Amino acid sequence: MLFSNAVIATMDDQSLGGSYGLISDGMVVVEDGIVAWVGHASELPKKHRQEEVSNLSGRVVTPAFIDCHTHIVYGGNRANEFEMRLEGASYEEVARAGGGIVSTVKNTRAANESELLANALARIDALLAEGISTIEIKSGYGLDRDTELKMLRVARTVETKRPIRVRTSFLGAHAIPVEFAGNADTYIDEICLPTLVAAHSEGLVDAVDGFCENIAFTPEQIERVFEKAQELGLPVKLHAEQLSNLGGAKLATKYSALSADHLEFADISDVKAMAKAQTVAVMLPGAFYFLRESQLPPIAAFRQHGVRMAFASDCNPGSSPLTSLLLTMNMACTLFQITPEEALAGVTRNAAKALGLSDTGCIRTGMRADLAIWDIEHPAELAYRIGFNPLYQRVFAGQPSTPIS
Repeated sequence: MLFSNAVIATMDDQSLGGSYGLISDGMVVVEDGIVAWVGHASELPKKHRQEEVSNLSGRVVTPAFIDCHTHIVYGGNRANEFEMRLEGASYEEVARAGGGIVSTVKNTRAANESELLANALARIDALLAEGISTIEIKSGYGLDRDTELKMLRVARTVETKRPIRVRTSFLGAHAIPVEFAGNADTYIDEICLPTLVAAHSEGLVDAVDGFCENIAFTPEQIERVFEKAQELGLPVKLHAEQLSNLGGAKLATKYSALSADHLEFADISDVKAMAKAQTVAVMLPGAFYFLRESQLPPIAAFRQHGVRMAFASDCNPGSSPLTSLLLTMNMACTLFQITPEEALAGVTRNAAKALGLSDTGCIRTGMRADLAIWDIEHPAELAYRIGFNPLYQRVFAGQPSTPIS
């Protein structure tokens, strides 16, 4: 397949195309699910001139989106506590009423795999409609062996039900379940670490995550989880510096983490450590917005020290019930003063790096042909519009969807 008459935002940081790696009057040749050639129409090699042609009539082509941080498999919802908070209830009052993560854990434990899968697919379909090709899915709402494994099995099943690539993260160190209240170390010993080993033995884990925060786990407790991950040969990532600075980002860099996520309270020493370790800063503007936070992540420092920035939906029932990467991009621009080009890089090439993927995230010869084709004139429109989806066609591993009329 040859896609012609397109404006191509390659998002290739090796490109000489300037802003967005933009190629006007561009062409992309796809063979066997791989980009075989990309460039200006006038430079198309002779060997590709007999390919079947799809004329895109000047539409914009970008890499397909990658959502690199989600909790999209869960039971129930927390709309009731959202309403309670807006009516003036405190966090403690919500918790006493059975709200918070306890509510999600209860509902996730009660749901069977079919129920969890059906609910997750509905949310994933919303993201697919906006041109994503790859999604990260975490466990962490089971906090017991059986439910954590159940969540990861559901995440693996998603790939068999939809044309999407899934990377899984074990998040057993997400919160302390009520049955282990005040005994976080015992929970790590008796549930978290044995469940990680079991999940790894079933081939259910691509990476290991944790939540390092005053309301969750200390750096010392997270380090024990990371030690086990290292022993199993699994990469790590970490929820760090969202509500305070406990040293989570530095701990993540000690283990060459793929990413450190949230980062509102990261300081300059964290930024320098991330730059040295090449750890991606994954920022989650949906949670920042939903929780009405005011402490901004250190964007200028990330730029200054060359830390790659990615952006993700953080889809979850409690702090970011968001299923739109287009809105995520707009939020990143308006709330964090990110440029539209940075936003697009953050849901393509930098999001790929945050998942340890080197074969996707930009349009380059030899990369996977995961593309999004848009009814727009310039890629900046993707972050500029609010509540508008201009997707025309999605290409997954070289297979085009039906164009949206």
